[in-house]
Amino acid sequence: MEALAALGQWPGAALLRGSETAYLLVNATHILGIGMLVGAVATLDLRLLGAFGRHPLAHLGPPLRVMAAGGLGLAVLTGALLFSTRPVAYAANPAFLVKLGLLGFALVNIVLVQAGPWWRDALAGGVPHPVLRAAALVSLLAWLGALLAGRWIGFLQ
Repeated sequence: MEALAALGQWPGAALLRGSETAYLLVNATHILGIGMLVGAVATLDLRLLGAFGRHPLAHLGPPLRVMAAGGLGLAVLTGALLFSTRPVAYAANPAFLVKLGLLGFALVNIVLVQAGPWWRDALAGGVPHPVLRAAALVSLLAWLGALLAGRWIGFLQ
């Protein structure tokens, strides 16, 4: 707890707590990152589940991965800044812990999908394997769950 309390005292956290404008801009950028991430992931997952069939996965996959990675980076960076404003309170918030768990689960799912042969086969034009489709459904549910848990945080403070 001491480390979390110390994190809350760093100058960046103090700036965010003391400036409505700075907090607003970081929060809005966090929402932008989440939108980029979830929008790209949802589009890719829905494509793997059979939507947008006229658009080859080989064309959609690479730019959506880049968009998702950029959104993830932005969301993690701004999320860390927002966390630093009240780290002890967030660490005790059940919704925040659920959000972190779902994020971790979703990220492990991505690593497993990308490491497996079915992703490469689908990118090469093959029909997505049922395991890949199941992973896409799991991904979609995990990211949407993390999004809902993130919104839930404010209701438990």
